[in-house]
Amino acid sequence: MTEPALDAHAPAPAPRGLDLDRLTAYLTEHRPELAGGELRATLIAGGKSNLTYLLRTGGQEVVLRRPPLGHVLATAHDMAREFRVISALAPTAVPVPAALLLCEDAEVIGAPFYLMERVHGEVFRSRGQTDPLSAAQRRDLAMAMMDTLAALHTVDPAQVGLADFGRPEGYLARQVRRWAGQLDRSRSRPLPGIEELRDQLAATAPEGANAGRIVHGDYRLDNLLATVEPVAVRAVLDWEMATLGDPLADLGLLLTYWDVLGDSDAAAGNPVADGLGPRAGFPAGAQLIERYAGRSDVDVGPLHWHIALGCFKLAVICEGIHYRHTLGQTLGEGFDRIGDMVEPLVTHGLHAVRGT
Repeated sequence: MTEPALDAHAPAPAPRGLDLDRLTAYLTEHRPELAGGELRATLIAGGKSNLTYLLRTGGQEVVLRRPPLGHVLATAHDMAREFRVISALAPTAVPVPAALLLCEDAEVIGAPFYLMERVHGEVFRSRGQTDPLSAAQRRDLAMAMMDTLAALHTVDPAQVGLADFGRPEGYLARQVRRWAGQLDRSRSRPLPGIEELRDQLAATAPEGANAGRIVHGDYRLDNLLATVEPVAVRAVLDWEMATLGDPLADLGLLLTYWDVLGDSDAAAGNPVADGLGPRAGFPAGAQLIERYAGRSDVDVGPLHWHIALGCFKLAVICEGIHYRHTLGQTLGEGFDRIGDMVEPLVTHGLHAVRGT
């Protein structure tokens, strides 16, 4: 969530995905303290799934989240789920924006949405942002990322009202089935090897001895708001895939972003992974694992299956974004190259699931 500028003298913009008149009427009725004055909105660039807008209303700035335009897969963009988890985590050591308002009535702006506090910080997602950082800042930022993930995985779901937030039993096998189903509903072209990866994952899914923790579902550097002076994680964002499950799924996906995409030519210049990983001067994945293991009670064990799952999941996500882009249903830049990452993800996933 970067710092988009809003011209105080410009007429109220109406970005795609928002009906400002209906939103103003809704806020006037339900949260009048947020409805004073003219409502203005700016799309915050960078989000590849749910849409995020900065609103200036009532003399203050807040953030609105809503599902993407068109081709919305069932359960994939649950605003109530995001709102619930950030509300529950507010009193914990996990930094999250304050949850302000949930609207599940799609008639207001065309989709359910929620409002949350605006947290100031930077989302590091490109080499243009990370290259100016010193080696010490890059290291400290990576370690803060791992400390925050460890903090999330040590939260007792029952203590924060999330005991029923998911079904930990069989979580990993369900993950394979879920993403296989998402793939079937999202692809529009041949994807060599992806069926083999799916089948290998299904046949070898571990029991998940660590099951029952809060899992973010898409934990990575550019889903964090951070500062570098001092280095700190100010907020964890994008909780749409959160559930109760095996925390190694978070770690495996993070390593997929970090060591797989972070070392792939397909990711060069791509906003999903361009500023991540050792190629960009950050510590190697082995150092991230060591830091995480030293600050959590999760048995990291062999991660190859979880990395393979991360590759499969991210390949499906990238293919879904590619599909929406071909339909003209994405907002912002950088979507034209996301489809290029599917092939290297599938290839690495096959090597990982085979242990080769």
